[in-house]
Amino acid sequence: MSDTPARLLHLLSLLQTPREWPGSELADRLRVSPRTIRRDIDRLRELGYPVQASMGAVGGYRLAAGAAMPPLLLDDEEAVAVAVGLRTAAGQPVNGIEEASVRALAKLEQVLPSRLRHRVGALGTAMVSMLGGSGPGVDPRILTVLAGAVANRERLRFAYQAGDGNQSRRLVEPYRLVAASRRWYLLAYDNDREDWRIFRVDRIDDPQPTGVRVAARELPEQDAAAFVTRRMYSMAPTYEVVATVHLPARQVAHRLGVAPGDVQPLDERSCRLHEYSDTLEWLASRLLMLGCEFEVHEPPELLAYLHALGARATRAAGEPGGTRPQSGRP
Repeated sequence: MSDTPARLLHLLSLLQTPREWPGSELADRLRVSPRTIRRDIDRLRELGYPVQASMGAVGGYRLAAGAAMPPLLLDDEEAVAVAVGLRTAAGQPVNGIEEASVRALAKLEQVLPSRLRHRVGALGTAMVSMLGGSGPGVDPRILTVLAGAVANRERLRFAYQAGDGNQSRRLVEPYRLVAASRRWYLLAYDNDREDWRIFRVDRIDDPQPTGVRVAARELPEQDAAAFVTRRMYSMAPTYEVVATVHLPARQVAHRLGVAPGDVQPLDERSCRLHEYSDTLEWLASRLLMLGCEFEVHEPPELLAYLHALGARATRAAGEPGGTRPQSGRP
């Protein structure tokens, strides 16, 4: 790339990615020599961009925080992605980020070309968020520190409160941040326990980068979100329901969306159902929504839940044998 201004802009765009770039990789990207890269880095520094350099096998160049934020260089796809992300940020459980998202979106849309502004508007109109329920708030400063440690492959110390209230200090190698069910989770390798762990970000306090950069570890699975989902389900109680359902097996399999092997025909009008879930409420609602008679054989926890649910429904309907609760009482 012989055009120096264009090359500098391209170099600056690469350095704004939160990672360190070896000089050889930058030279390959820009199709110039490592010596030219060093000269271009010096030019950026003269223009006020705080480009840091580190030595070692995992070292390279990176753009550090300076006295003022330099202009961001985004291509068309990145600009659209940022704008759409800012529009949906208000629905995410990050404390105090809604107003900041609106301010940032206003600044971005002011400088967007008309062709991109139309794309962003079309996407915003077409998108519908299904963020059910309410999740715990997350301090955006903590989220930023964690994201930086993930990007820089830097060991991190923090205080953590487990679900049972126990407090501990952790030393980890952050791998990914995963958002699921209106919660943020940090997937990291726990150095003290020598195993992968999942931490709820709203339970993390005082994260401190150690300055120690490490090579990326290989996750047992290729997809971080799938790994977090599997671990979360493995820690939750799992119930197996065995029930006789008075509907043809084909109808039950179709309505519940289960595999044909999970429904065994007993005769033309009934079948035996086997299903798994981590919540009794989900199992009960699935059976009730079939709109037919059924008998539950396992598990006993589901039988007890259905008895309590039936009694509550009877009281709500004011049927004989039930006592409707007085106004103001649960």
